Amino acid sequence: MSTDSQVTVDRPISLTAPSGIDREAHHRLDEAWLAAAWSHPTTRVFVVSGGRALIDDTPDGRTELVMTPTFEAPVTETHRYFLGTDEDGVRYFALQKDSLPGRMDQSARPAGLREAGLLLSPRDAGLLVHAVALENWQRNHRFCSRCGERTVIAAAGHIRRCPACGAEHYPRTDPAVIMLITDAEDRALLGRQVHWPEGRFSTLAGFVEPGESIEQAVRREANEEAGVTVGEVGYVASQPWPFPSSLMLGFTARATSAEITVDGEELHEARWFSRAELAAAFASGEVLPPYGISIAARLIETWYGRPLPRQGAAAA
Repeated sequence: MSTDSQVTVDRPISLTAPSGIDREAHHRLDEAWLAAAWSHPTTRVFVVSGGRALIDDTPDGRTELVMTPTFEAPVTETHRYFLGTDEDGVRYFALQKDSLPGRMDQSARPAGLREAGLLLSPRDAGLLVHAVALENWQRNHRFCSRCGERTVIAAAGHIRRCPACGAEHYPRTDPAVIMLITDAEDRALLGRQVHWPEGRFSTLAGFVEPGESIEQAVRREANEEAGVTVGEVGYVASQPWPFPSSLMLGFTARATSAEITVDGEELHEARWFSRAELAAAFASGEVLPPYGISIAARLIETWYGRPLPRQGAAAA
């Protein structure tokens, strides 16, 4: 195996490396413990707003979340989320606000996971993923789905309770399959969604439907979007993707048919690529790869055998 191939296989998927954070879920209902954790001098806090937080570059070349002690944190009555404790005993909280705080030194900048996910340490990336997922859920699920009453936050941001009917609501995660499909000639099937810019190609993907296994979802999505029949399906890895609430389940799959018929709704275009054809398309600019933070890029890289050309910040 070449050096590039080994690096591609061994490199962790973005947002999945061990963060070193123990979420300590057993403390979420212990208000006294949470109050003591919040007031501890080593506790650190950051603000999340609209899926973004402040990041800053350090003198030694690293990029970090901008965190403060709790006594410097903005005031909030309810939107305070306990994220966990690191190996040194430092506790971390996120505050959900309508806007990010200003910085007197002007060096920090706002960024979302797409921009910052490849820059932050596993600890900071893990904290930001957790915070963004909670913020998305909190903003979009303020009312009880059973009776319509406004719910209240509990369990340090991980439950919403209805004071009227007593229902408890938990953060939502939607499973989605994403797959690198190859044919009998070991060509890869890549597609361009209807809302993507010209030339942007990636793996096929779609949500798991009720009553469906993830393997069934891989086969159904391949057939619905591209008209391709899939046989063997193999699980690779997963990736949290809180945009707003997905868990991407990565697969490889072997096509048993090669004729492509795009649906025109999800996919605008789909093509089979050999490795040489994809390399030439990258070099000419005819094809733009998926962004490096996505599991799609890693699935393609594992087949391609070397890192994909780098792209800038990802779009929605």
